[in-house]
Amino acid sequence: MIITVTGTPGVGKTTLSKLLAERLGYEYVSVRDFALEKGIGESAGDEIEIDVDELARLASEEFRERNVVIDGHLSHFIPADIVIVLRLHPGAVAERLKVRGYPPKKLAENVEAEFVDVILVEAVEENENVLEVDTTGKGPEEVLNEVLSLLQAGIKRRVGIVDWSDSYGEILPYLMEGR
Repeated sequence: MIITVTGTPGVGKTTLSKLLAERLGYEYVSVRDFALEKGIGESAGDEIEIDVDELARLASEEFRERNVVIDGHLSHFIPADIVIVLRLHPGAVAERLKVRGYPPKKLAENVEAEFVDVILVEAVEENENVLEVDTTGKGPEEVLNEVLSLLQAGIKRRVGIVDWSDSYGEILPYLMEGR
């Protein structure tokens, strides 16, 4: 089974992915590491630009018969049995990215992406089985237990549970930082 964990930077993808892989006894795979290993990622400063079509093709071939949890904000482009989209209040995303030293423009882009559901929309366009999980105010174990409950219940699609529109005034300063 292929499970991908995606979301805006800072939502908790890596933490959840590693915990989920450990709990299920699955292999953990980082999209970044996989792309570099396969030569489909190109360095662009601190980031790598990944050919998502090649990512999807190679990951499908490589992981077809394996039980894996694939972690990365582009993982929703990989054909998967289940795509988990982690969400986090945009203000919390901003604060986490500030701690990580993101420049204002990159911080604002990611806050805006979380605010307008960019990753969720892409995931739904690419995949049938998508689970949206709000991580706001939850610890890693609580998020893990929620995901495990959804998986054990056989729920294959849960989207539209998050709406940040009431937060616009609160996150506007973060959006303006990048201009």
